[in-house]
Amino acid sequence: MAMEGKDLRLILSSNIKLYRNHHGWSQADLAEKANISITFLSNIERGVKWPYPDTLVKIAKALNIEEFELFRKNKAMADETAMLIDRLVSDITASVTYSIENTYRRYRSKKKSTNTVQ
Repeated sequence: MAMEGKDLRLILSSNIKLYRNHHGWSQADLAEKANISITFLSNIERGVKWPYPDTLVKIAKALNIEEFELFRKNKAMADETAMLIDRLVSDITASVTYSIENTYRRYRSKKKSTNTVQ
């Protein structure tokens, strides 16, 4: 089946949002780095506007990717999955670290109060 213009816009908009989120950036962050307006970026990500080639170059450069990566159809799913796994690992690590540190603080606090009472 031949790809239509709307399919290409969907791929582009999804990939820009995916790569932006991968960096942990807001639309304002990417817009600033690419030197475009937030409104225009939002319109691109929603598939409402189609950017000029120069704008695509700016966006790709800001995202530190090659321009063609913005149009790779199947890459988005693999990258999104990898990004979600990375985020999950990061969240779990942070949660475990917090729990260990909190437990250690309570242990130290109890130990100090026990030593003080003796």
